[in-house]
Parts: sequence; structure tokens; C-alpha cells
Amino acid sequence: MQFAFWAVLIAAVLPLLFAALSKSGGMNNHAPRAAQAALTGWRLRAHWAQQNSWEAFPVFAAAVVVAFLNLVPQGKMDAAAAVFLLARVAYGACYLADKPGLRSLSWLVGYAAVIYLFLASAHLL
Repeated sequence: MQFAFWAVLIAAVLPLLFAALSKSGGMNNHAPRAAQAALTGWRLRAHWAQQNSWEAFPVFAAAVVVAFLNLVPQGKMDAAAAVFLLARVAYGACYLADKPGLRSLSWLVGYAAVIYLFLASAHLL
């Protein structure tokens, strides 16, 4: 299986990593939304990184499938998928470290990789 498909799986698991970080140190599982509302600091930012990771996942997964169906060369797909994953990991790290400027830049790089996959699917690149 090509890397881009593995990247979809990794991108689907990444939000769970941020969720685990946000819940580290104890979480009231009887009322998780109330517990999340009480989070502060890096744990709250980890929760926000989780939410954004779920939001970014569908468009990335769709872009990989569309690229595959439109016969985008494997090397291009794999490179774009790698850029997306690296950008998303950087995004989460910047969120945890409270670096909003770098976080926004990494978000932009990840989204650019998704746009690249769609443009390559249209054979514009």
C-alpha cells in the first residue's frame, strides 16, 4: 500500500494523540464535556489541537482518494501526504507550546498540501 494511504490512517489517529494529551493527569469520564470545559493551559490547547485535527482530516482523506482516482503519480501523492502529516504534527506541537504564529504557518502548509493534491488531480500541476 502506498504511503499516502498510510498517511490517511496516521492522520485519523493523530487527533487521538492530542485527546490523550488533553486528558492526561486525569479526566472525569462520567462528565467528559464538563471536564474539557474546565481544562486550562497546554491541556486545553491539546484539546483544541484535537478538534482542529478532526476538522482537517476529512478534506485530506478526500484529497488523497481524489488524487488516487485521477491517477496522480504516486511520488507526488506520497510527498504531499508527507508534507501534510509533518505540518499537522508541527501544528499540534505549536499549539501545545503556545506559538500561534508558527501554528498558523503550519496549518497553512498542511492545507496547501491538500490544495496541491486537488490541483494535481485536475492535472493543473
